[in-house]
Amino acid sequence: MEFFEEKESNRLHWLTEWAVDCAVMVALACYLVFCFGSRIEMNGSSMKPVLESGDVVLMNRLSYDIGKPNRLDVVVFEREGQQPGIKRIIGLPGETVQIKNGSIYINGELLKAQDGLGEATIAGAAEYPVELGEDEYFLLGDNRESSEDSRFSGIGNIKRENLIGRVWLRFQPFSRLGFVR
Repeated sequence: MEFFEEKESNRLHWLTEWAVDCAVMVALACYLVFCFGSRIEMNGSSMKPVLESGDVVLMNRLSYDIGKPNRLDVVVFEREGQQPGIKRIIGLPGETVQIKNGSIYINGELLKAQDGLGEATIAGAAEYPVELGEDEYFLLGDNRESSEDSRFSGIGNIKRENLIGRVWLRFQPFSRLGFVR
């Protein structure tokens, strides 16, 4: 009789361990998907050529929970009453941004960036120096001629609390699968 009770006890112990392991794995998978796999679809042409309209990207939420946004990061930000937007960080908190003669200046110094990211022919509000608050970012689309961004009153400077996360991977269309930089 003791043999059957011990066997039943071992089976119950094994089943409990298995259930706990499964619950932990499901919780971990949900956490990882939430942090690294939030799916966002690009709408419009403001981020061409890096992102095309209809591209689907993954956003890393955790990167800004434990770290801070950096210049030239491609980010997802919240807009009141609209879908989240995707733009590139140009100006950081406390800096002054100005666009003159087709070039971007940060604190009076020319922004040195590859692939034309330091250029903008349309200055908008940045025709005059734009001073960023201690929790504000200046965002621009990569397609500077066709982007509503921090240069315009519809978007303006973006507060830190409105930055949702950093775009890190384009996974659709599969023909353009790759990291976003």
